[in-house]
Amino acid sequence: MEDKEIVEKILAGDTEQYAEIVRRYQQIVANLSYKLCGTRLEVEEVTQQVFVELYTALPRFRFDSKLSSFIYRITVNVVCKMLNRSKRYVSTDQYENRPEEPSTDRNAEQQIIHSEQLEALRAAIGHLKDEQRTALVLYTFEDFSYQQIADVMQCSLAKVESLIFRAKKNLAKVMKR
Repeated sequence: MEDKEIVEKILAGDTEQYAEIVRRYQQIVANLSYKLCGTRLEVEEVTQQVFVELYTALPRFRFDSKLSSFIYRITVNVVCKMLNRSKRYVSTDQYENRPEEPSTDRNAEQQIIHSEQLEALRAAIGHLKDEQRTALVLYTFEDFSYQQIADVMQCSLAKVESLIFRAKKNLAKVMKR
């Protein structure tokens, strides 16, 4: 069943169909939340809040964009609210997908240098402004196009280009230190 059909059924009163939306998008929301905010406890909190807000926002959804873009937008907003509320930086371990395996092409010293550089990059990303971090994470880690990022962040393509440019520039400054 298409997302549109499920949303129409939910809006018509078949609230049991909402479980299908949660099933389809829960992992996507959790992954993005983790990349944007850090710890697993926060991810659970954000994921729950996203689906609560999505349920109340569904009547406003007009299918001008994909449901996934609408969900991404809500996720970004929930994460930003949470980070602003707690007024803290993102943890630096959030950008690891899996423990890095030692490379056979590097000696031990090169491996240590590489690990230190990755840690510095993660720390720098964690200290970017919310909008810059969001745009950069969506572009780099989620492989979103500029247009998709603009849709999620509800801003212009020019702003997305500027955010990503500034994020890269700020990362370069921090990495030179």
